Amino acid sequence: MHRFSLVVASLAATTSAFAADALPSFSGETVATPHISGYGELYLGGLRFVGDDYTTRAGGGAARVNIAFAQRWNLQGDLTYDRIWGHYDPLDDTRGAIHGYYRDPDTFAAGLFASYASIGQTGVTVNNYAIGPEAQLYLGNLTLYGQASVGQLTINDFHGDQWGVRGVARYFVQKNLRLDAELDFNQTDYDGTSENVVGAAVQAMYRFDETPWAVFGRYEFEQRKFGTSTEGIKANKFVIGLRASFGSETLFDEDRNGATMDTHGAASVINTK
Repeated sequence: MHRFSLVVASLAATTSAFAADALPSFSGETVATPHISGYGELYLGGLRFVGDDYTTRAGGGAARVNIAFAQRWNLQGDLTYDRIWGHYDPLDDTRGAIHGYYRDPDTFAAGLFASYASIGQTGVTVNNYAIGPEAQLYLGNLTLYGQASVGQLTINDFHGDQWGVRGVARYFVQKNLRLDAELDFNQTDYDGTSENVVGAAVQAMYRFDETPWAVFGRYEFEQRKFGTSTEGIKANKFVIGLRASFGSETLFDEDRNGATMDTHGAASVINTK
């Protein structure tokens, strides 16, 4: 069985860093939370393992809808689909998540999320369940986002207990220009043997003024190690994509009042929360 049967595509991107006090803050522009908002996106790119001579194609899409109720309480639902095909056998990854949280658009958001992932390839069945807390801190043009999770993963007849942490920073150069940086760590224990997954990603997104349309590029690097081994599987991923939003005026408005939560989609099947 190809080692590829243990990996799945995710989003991935490019970015640059800017000082938070270099540009005027938009925080005073946060408005009342819209009742329903969200977005859909499609992306296409490639995935390549370090040391491999082949780059395989990868693509997918995502849809997220946020419903605000009882003033500052929110409920958000996510659905994502990824596919890898080309040099290797096709691999499909379908994920869903639900977020319930309280949000003050000028200061913070905090709540809980639960997710489920199903990955399919010939001879391999992977299912992953995870739940945990999440919170965002709003600092002018900067959003800091943290998640933690516990869950269980099964690969055919193998079962493993899983935990992970994730951190994201989003910086708004302009109301419609967003730069992201992300770090993720995930560990799965199989009867005394563990697998560690470390991921990093950067992303740049631009939304055309007074339209619902945005374009983005995302790059992701990931390394997976088994047990005490010093060798691991490394993967690089890059995609470009198109997003259509509703119920928000700008990317900044979407971040503070709309579908602001998400979950990490890694190149590894083990890290599918």
